[in-house]
Parts: sequence; C-alpha cells; structure tokens
Amino acid sequence: MKLSKAEEQLMELIWKQEKVFMKDLIEMYSEPKPATTTIATLLKRMQDKNFVGYTLYGNSREYYPLVKKTAYFSKYVKGIIKNYFDDSPIQFASFFTKSTDLTEAELESLKEIVEQEIERRKK
Repeated sequence: MKLSKAEEQLMELIWKQEKVFMKDLIEMYSEPKPATTTIATLLKRMQDKNFVGYTLYGNSREYYPLVKKTAYFSKYVKGIIKNYFDDSPIQFASFFTKSTDLTEAELESLKEIVEQEIERRKK
C-alpha cells in the first residue's frame, strides 16, 4: 500500500524516532506547524494502512512504525520499475545512470556495489 506525500513525510519522522508521541511529532515540523487534527487524521489513516501502531499511556499514544523504511522503499522502487520501465530493472538502471548527472566517482561507486553483490551471490 502507498502512502500519500503528507503521510510519507510523517512516516519519515516516526522512522527517525522509532517511538514518538504526537506532541513530539508536531514539534519536529518546521513553521508553520500542522494542526493537531491534521496529524491525528494522518496517523489514523496510517494505522488503517497498517504502517503505524501505538501503545496507550493514559490518554496519550506512543506511535511506532509497523513497516521498516527499507521494506517500504524497496516496494516503492519495485513499483516504479514495474510501472515506468516495463518491469525491467535493466531499463531502470540505464535510465538512472544516464539521466541523473552522476559523477564519474559516483558511477565507479555504483559499479563497485554491483560487483560486490555479484560476488556475494556467487557464494
């Protein structure tokens, strides 16, 4: 399931803190801060999507992620590859390396990552 841009922004804060109360989430936003009701609505939608859970302490809820950041973005990138690159990681890699103005050093780093992964899979 996909998060909206606002939900993703809020989820980033939750991933960063791991466990956090709503008042602390609001404090993390820059000015102008969103209304408490806005954050409450986003959190409810994210609960319905099974992205966050909470522990109740009296009247306060401590929120925590139910989905790991790497798992979410892995699925997100796979969706991009499927929807925009005919389900071809090769087309995606080609587009990424040609269209993102990577420096030669960055391309060398990517090459090293790929080579390391190839060696890891050979074992």
